[in-house]
Amino acid sequence: MSQQQPPPDAPLAVVTGASTGIGRALAAELAERGYDLVVAADEAEVHDAAAELGGAGRTVIPVQADLATAEGVEALHLQVGQTGRTAQVGALNAGVGVNGRFDQTSLADDLNLVDLNVRSTVHLAKRLLRDMVAAGEGRLLLTSSIAAVAPGPFHATYAASKAFVHSFAEGIREELKDTGVTVTSLMPGPTDTEFFSRADMEGTKVGQMDDKDDPRDVARDAVDALLAGRASVAAGFFSNRLQAELATHLPDALAAPLLARMTRPRE
Repeated sequence: MSQQQPPPDAPLAVVTGASTGIGRALAAELAERGYDLVVAADEAEVHDAAAELGGAGRTVIPVQADLATAEGVEALHLQVGQTGRTAQVGALNAGVGVNGRFDQTSLADDLNLVDLNVRSTVHLAKRLLRDMVAAGEGRLLLTSSIAAVAPGPFHATYAASKAFVHSFAEGIREELKDTGVTVTSLMPGPTDTEFFSRADMEGTKVGQMDDKDDPRDVARDAVDALLAGRASVAAGFFSNRLQAELATHLPDALAAPLLARMTRPRE
């Protein structure tokens, strides 16, 4: 795809993890609402996604980069800068999961999860927010999870990373309240994406659920909340909002064994 500069009067959005799943749906939702896009993922499919997303007349620039590395984040931010404009929307969605008992999972996999889910979120948020604040406007969406509100046995690093993202979003939102920039935490529940196969969770109870959310529904709820400047959104089914609320008030000692039933690997 030609990486031409978007016209100066078109709003620009940056979406990470945009080749599949929720990220792809977020990019499509923003394109439908008139945004040109810079979309990023670490796999070649991001180019196919960009070609499809650009079919509606939007300019879509694909960036294939490993955001678990500082070099990947900087390469993405450089590409955004080369459009000549400040992104008005950033959707930091890239993330992975790791399933299993912590002492038995791969150290490399757990540390890669922290680098992508946590470190890259902080790094890219720093870059985009400085540009947005200088421009006096912007909307930033950080993909957390309803898993953020309680312990996550058998995906402990993932749940902890999403708790970080949610807390981070709420903290910087308060810091930026007088800048014209808002920050929204997206908290989806189980969604029908490739996440469960990539995290080796297909054999878990949560992975085998039949009534997962459609990523398009999650994206629509997320973008509505983002553009309204809301603090957070438990997107998708009403049960996600109910679960998030209940888990917030349930003592961790009670929540952990209940949640372990959903995420314990099958023998």
